[in-house]
Amino acid sequence: MLRHALEAHGYAAIEACDEPEAVRCLRQMTPSLVLSDLRLPSGDGFGVLRAAKELDQDLPVIVMTAYGSIQDAVAAMKEGALDFLAKPIEPDHLLLIVERALAQRRLVTENLLLKEELALRRGMPKIVGESSALRQVSLALQRAAGTDTTVLLEGESGTGKELFARALHALSPRADGPFVAINCAAIPETLLEAELFGYEKGAFTGAGGRKPGKFELAHRGTLFLDEIADLPLSLQAKILRALEQRTFERLGGTLMLRVDVRLVAATNRNLRTAVAARDFREDLFFRLSVFPITIPPLRDRHEDIPVLARHFVERYCKDMKKRPLAMSPAAEEALSAYRWPGNVRELQNCIERAVILADEDTLLPRHLNLPDAASSAPAASDPWERIDLSGTLADASDRVVAEVERRKIELALHQSSGDKGIASEKLGLPYKVLAAKLRQHGLE
Repeated sequence: MLRHALEAHGYAAIEACDEPEAVRCLRQMTPSLVLSDLRLPSGDGFGVLRAAKELDQDLPVIVMTAYGSIQDAVAAMKEGALDFLAKPIEPDHLLLIVERALAQRRLVTENLLLKEELALRRGMPKIVGESSALRQVSLALQRAAGTDTTVLLEGESGTGKELFARALHALSPRADGPFVAINCAAIPETLLEAELFGYEKGAFTGAGGRKPGKFELAHRGTLFLDEIADLPLSLQAKILRALEQRTFERLGGTLMLRVDVRLVAATNRNLRTAVAARDFREDLFFRLSVFPITIPPLRDRHEDIPVLARHFVERYCKDMKKRPLAMSPAAEEALSAYRWPGNVRELQNCIERAVILADEDTLLPRHLNLPDAASSAPAASDPWERIDLSGTLADASDRVVAEVERRKIELALHQSSGDKGIASEKLGLPYKVLAAKLRQHGLE
């Protein structure tokens, strides 16, 4: 009777006459729901319940019992049964209980899937590349990750500063906390303060209720301020205070809020120049640049270009459900010859477009749609025009010397495959002096 009632409503039902047969069915069929009488010819419903829970702790079990044995049903629920039905059983009540149990089973499954997806998203981001310049950045990230030091990521647009910030968070003791990112250049100045610090109801026109800000949301995690050079001067003092005192007030509020936040900032501009031009507070600059890390442009990671290209080809083929594409030697040569002014972001966009256009098994140069070598070559110009000459003579000289030192040390490390002893001989420096300069330039 129960099987007919369930099948009439589209359910597939498997029958078992006693506990041993039920256990065999459980192991062979992996059902979505178990419906068992507590009294059976051989064994009992408690045995079926325990066998079901051994196989799958989340498998819903509904027990049936005579009206006078409700105590047995309560005991079964204490052992993990989801619900019980008193006999005689009404089909409508049975169907309602079954539907509710299956809906709960679906919710458990969806929750597990969401947790797995969240774990993947919060995991260590994949940084693709094999160049010595990238290895130096990865080493610096690992050194900074174990501390709560503020980190400043410097690099051209498109170099992947947010990816490195996420990697820093994933490597840190705060990995289980939130990673909250905000682009200071993408939000109007009038709204940026509200986004960062939140607001109380009535703080301004349209503030219909309380809203927490990014600082609050990042409590016990990492706050990533992208394009921090575009932060308005009016907000810089408040950011500095929040960093130093770990306290702030919401807009329109009087309560002082305390947060535990690790700050990571990023910029594609020279903050020293901004400080000299009085566009950026010097005290905030010093607070941010405790541990600066420079992300190299793609043209300085020449050997990473084909590696990244193949990575993006594989990703987009999978996303677009296309068969795997091979990359022709001519296409790799074209990619390596181009200077990539837009860095990794430009390469990623180029490969995505090429995968869409490719209608064969091989990705060819014509799919890349790259400018020719002449148009991609840098325009001839006076190299001194690219040098920051702001400030005093001593300031400008120090910047030039520091840049020459950094580039020369990077070259020596590359030529010696990262061996600091050989590099120190090439540079004509004592090993201890080289070690100090590596720390100074963030090249450890």
